[in-house]
Amino acid sequence: MRKLAAFLLFFAFCAPLVPVSAAPPRAPAQAVVSPPPDVSDGETPDAVTQHTVTIDGQPYAYTARAGTITLRNDKEVPTARVFYTAYTLDGSDPGSRPVTFLYNGGPGSSTMWLRMGSFGPVRVLAANAAHTGPPPYRIANNSYSLLDKSDLVFIDMPDSGFGRITGAGTPKTFFGVDQDVAAFAQFIQRYLTKFGRWNSPKFLFGESYGTTRSAALANTLLNQGIALNGVVLLSSILNFGLDFGNGDPIAAGDWAYVLYLPTEAAAAWYHGKVRNRPADLTAFLQPVEQFALGEYLDALYKGSTLSASERNDVVHKLSAYLGVSEQYVRESNLRIPYYRFEQQLLRSQDAIIGRLDARYQTYALDRAADEGPAWDPTDSSIDAPYTTAINQYLRSDLKYDTTLQYRPNIYGIIYANGSSWDFTHNRREPPNVAPDLAEAMTQNPSLKVFSANGYYDFATPYFATEYTLQHLSIAPQLQKNITFGFYQSGHMVYLNESALAQFKTDLARWYDSALAR
Repeated sequence: MRKLAAFLLFFAFCAPLVPVSAAPPRAPAQAVVSPPPDVSDGETPDAVTQHTVTIDGQPYAYTARAGTITLRNDKEVPTARVFYTAYTLDGSDPGSRPVTFLYNGGPGSSTMWLRMGSFGPVRVLAANAAHTGPPPYRIANNSYSLLDKSDLVFIDMPDSGFGRITGAGTPKTFFGVDQDVAAFAQFIQRYLTKFGRWNSPKFLFGESYGTTRSAALANTLLNQGIALNGVVLLSSILNFGLDFGNGDPIAAGDWAYVLYLPTEAAAAWYHGKVRNRPADLTAFLQPVEQFALGEYLDALYKGSTLSASERNDVVHKLSAYLGVSEQYVRESNLRIPYYRFEQQLLRSQDAIIGRLDARYQTYALDRAADEGPAWDPTDSSIDAPYTTAINQYLRSDLKYDTTLQYRPNIYGIIYANGSSWDFTHNRREPPNVAPDLAEAMTQNPSLKVFSANGYYDFATPYFATEYTLQHLSIAPQLQKNITFGFYQSGHMVYLNESALAQFKTDLARWYDSALAR
């Protein structure tokens, strides 16, 4: 995992869990007799059940459908059965009711993280910034659900979840940037056709590599005659060449150090390592960001021509912002890659901090190491509750009756036998889908974009996202269509319930704006 983490995003992953008996009561699932389950799209019949979710004190009755849609090649031969769960508000007009397609990233992740943690009608309560512990875990009504604003369709990428590649499909059919976009575009078209949603307002919601998918998918769908109302980008990675230098000057020059610096500083602030620590994080980060794009960038540019006095000043400021010694900054030549910073910040406490969310930590096995162990502290804290919850929820609550194993991710499948993900996009690598988003926004000037970012996210640092979206080369009036949200959380903003609450408030306002005529 660690080797892949240097270039890929391992997607996706809140308050201590308590036994099921302590959970607030939820309306029991009721199997729907009519219409009958649809068996045309897969070996397992679709499961259709009825439920109620309470949002802001108001009950919303909805229908949940867990099932698959079959993708086909140009000869109409099946290539994959893609698993999804759809939540549709009862009594609404499907022709005018908004629908949002949500997915995680990886590439290789299922969408269990978003489905069980963010804006679906239920969520698993996992520990916030701490280890969750063993089962039983609690699945509760999600008062932060977006179902009051839009129907929701959570899609597992091909071969993940309960989906499987089948028929004429092969790994090469789906495991690549452009192949993946083509698969999701086909899924969306088939869903719109099957359920009569062609005239519905449409939104995409991608997390991590899911934002890579969304940027390219928004443009692909538009070229197929499907205009979107909005795109939500949660923890973005659009330009891999810019964001993922990981300390390699050849890969991204010194930009990687500049764009990761505010996240490193935020982590130091959170863990109390900043001297004379101010109470407000955003106030603390403002001069850090100015320093990063100003004096720090200038110093890195000067290289060996940097004067001794200038170097001393930069060393002193970096030490103060990052909570590490001036000696360590000097020995690092003013450049501290995030993966070393994860090891260094709490070294005196025998602890390492998370890549996906720097608030999480575990003990270190090797105090002298410059790189961390094979796990991420965030993964270690939340994998069990989410994996348990998705199986319990789909099989028992939604009554999806299958003997298949739910695949939380398919990293092992993608990289089996020397295979890999094809990162070529438009015949170029590393991929950069920012131009795709710019083109979609330019051709569809009504398209709104919401960029959500966690301050403690090393997988997709917020400063890099901000820089990327502010350099799309779109018309100034279109730049106003981009809204930013910043939260005191990590890669999965929803792991912090207070951040999730603010995120929902921001999105509710944004949906209203995107749907306004």
